[in-house]
Amino acid sequence: MRPRTALLLTLALATTPALAQQEISKVNGSITAEAGQAYGDLDTVNGSIRIADGATAEDASTVNGSINVGDKARVDSLETVNGSIRVGKDVQVRKDVETVNGSIFTDRGTTVGGGIETVNGAIGLVATQLAGGIETVNGDITVGIGSQVKGGIKVEKPQGWSLKPKRDPRIIIGPNAVVEGPLVFERPVTLYVHTSAKIGPVTGATAKPYSTDTAPAE
Repeated sequence: MRPRTALLLTLALATTPALAQQEISKVNGSITAEAGQAYGDLDTVNGSIRIADGATAEDASTVNGSINVGDKARVDSLETVNGSIRVGKDVQVRKDVETVNGSIFTDRGTTVGGGIETVNGAIGLVATQLAGGIETVNGDITVGIGSQVKGGIKVEKPQGWSLKPKRDPRIIIGPNAVVEGPLVFERPVTLYVHTSAKIGPVTGATAKPYSTDTAPAE
């Protein structure tokens, strides 16, 4: 029995570090997930969250603060209320990316398994694969070069709780971008679609084609 007990204990100790994932929760203060390390949930109220290159984490959320994700990181979801979210290259987000008052940007090679949503903030994708859709109320949207959005785009009608923008949102579907689902606009927008892009049916707006590297300036 002793050799068997010793073997089981050795195996348990050997696997514990791989299974343990540090969870960090704060009220006031920023959080940093170190490069190459594994974490559970990362939560703060008043502070930013930084997930360094190659780190893994479960849900990362804050109320008042930005979220920055380094290249080749792996996370479950990203959420803030008052702050921007910036996602680096070759990142895997398994679920959603959401903010209320702030912008969202995802860089080349990133995949998002859910949707991307803001209320008052711009959304920009570069060569990003998005399994869900994009939703906003007052933000500009750029589905940049080579990006693919499977769930469509929706710009909702402003309600009493949302900020009134100075101009109509600009929606840009860039070169070789694909939006597979419907594009639904419940409020006036300016919609530019590159001639090399492919989109689903459009409701509530008229697409303006362009063939230059960037959309026309207003």
